[in-house]
Amino acid sequence: MIYKPVYRDDGGERVSPYYMVKFMWKGKLIRKSTRAANAKDARAIEGKLRAELARGNWDVLEAKPKPTLAEFLRKEFLPHVRSKCAAKPATVRYYETGAEELQRADFASLTLDKITDQHASQYAARLSHLSPSTINCGLRTLRRAVYLAAEWGKLDRKPKITLAKGERQRERVLTEGEVASYLAACPQPWRDVATVMLGTGMRPGEVFGLRWERVLLNGQGGLIQITEGKSRAARRILPMVPQVYSLLKARRADAGCQAEGWVFPSSAASGHFDGGTAKGQHAMALRLSGVKPFEPYCLRHTALTRLAEAGCDAFTLARIAGHSSITITQRYCHPQADAIERAFAKLTGIEEVVNNGGQQENAALPAASAERAKLTQRVRCGEPRRTRTSNPLIKSQLLYRLS
Repeated sequence: MIYKPVYRDDGGERVSPYYMVKFMWKGKLIRKSTRAANAKDARAIEGKLRAELARGNWDVLEAKPKPTLAEFLRKEFLPHVRSKCAAKPATVRYYETGAEELQRADFASLTLDKITDQHASQYAARLSHLSPSTINCGLRTLRRAVYLAAEWGKLDRKPKITLAKGERQRERVLTEGEVASYLAACPQPWRDVATVMLGTGMRPGEVFGLRWERVLLNGQGGLIQITEGKSRAARRILPMVPQVYSLLKARRADAGCQAEGWVFPSSAASGHFDGGTAKGQHAMALRLSGVKPFEPYCLRHTALTRLAEAGCDAFTLARIAGHSSITITQRYCHPQADAIERAFAKLTGIEEVVNNGGQQENAALPAASAERAKLTQRVRCGEPRRTRTSNPLIKSQLLYRLS
């Protein structure tokens, strides 16, 4: 059975928010807290407890000591990240930096079950002299660590971890005028890099590491092959818009029509143009153009948002952007009021056809579509021996599928 125990103190009786399980097992009374506030979850935990006892695992009745945050980060979290994200070195470095900051925090010696959102707030307040992005690196690492601990059974719940506010956003969409003023003020090679990002929606790192072996120029257009990225979906082939084609064709001619090497070579240690140099040239372009400051990543966001506004569906946009999840792509889709009105206008037009008896619909149907007309009439009049629907919205949806 499951129940909520009642405690008595100076203030009277108090009911626990968590369920207890109580049952007899081989002549022994078993009583244990589930740490679950939901009855359904408590019954599921009771079932798992009985299953473990049936296997002879009596250790499940004893509370296992919780590791400290520092121990968990060092012994379990970081080895897991390095193994799972081996193909994503930037992700590994991000979590390593966050873990290093967390191990210096005051609450690093606390056990995982003692950490709350209050500790996260105190951590953010102590580092308030740093940028919100730097603070959130540690907080995101903390949130990911405690979530994994809950998934691995080391915690009974997932504590809420609130991120610091004020982090620089990369979801600004530039106007045509801003793009023209900004590009005119950009020094080279950042101007060409920014143009490629605006024309293809590529990530900054993907453009920095572009090689001539992955660029195809066929005289009228071309293709760009991306072989590395944050995930498997990042490996893709993109066509060139005329502006990008002309730019790359001119750069190849200036480089002696070479077929190998970096498209944007540099004296940096990597051998190609990188984010460090780009940061300075981007700041110079903002200062000279007078455009409101934005992150370089907004160039990619602008390109993908324009594709979405031009009618590109989310699934195709995900392939273009190199996203592994359609959820990520949705942030680039910003339906405007006129687009929403056009969608409802189409629905209203179909509804009017249904309400008018379908005369316009039947008149437009060719003789070869007689069978479809019969199906349409069946929708309007209702199927024999079935409940007839009077909802015009359902009718319009059915008609749309048949047309």
